[in-house]
Amino acid sequence: MMRLSGLQKEVLALYRRCLRESRNKPQSTRAHFENFARAEFAKNLSIDKRDFAAIEFLLRKGRRQLDVYSSPGIKDVR
Repeated sequence: MMRLSGLQKEVLALYRRCLRESRNKPQSTRAHFENFARAEFAKNLSIDKRDFAAIEFLLRKGRRQLDVYSSPGIKDVR
């Protein structure tokens, strides 16, 4: 198996964190959060793995979104 770079590990950690945070949401809307996270990551699969600036930007953006969506006041995402 190939060894992952530091950036790849950060992306996977953010993805796992997104899915874990979805467990804190109501059962009825949990699937919406999981599908949203999967769609956001899938949307950016075509980015070249050597485009560090773009990946780092998306990681920062993803962390900010996760902080907003993980607040208890957010019950659903569409």
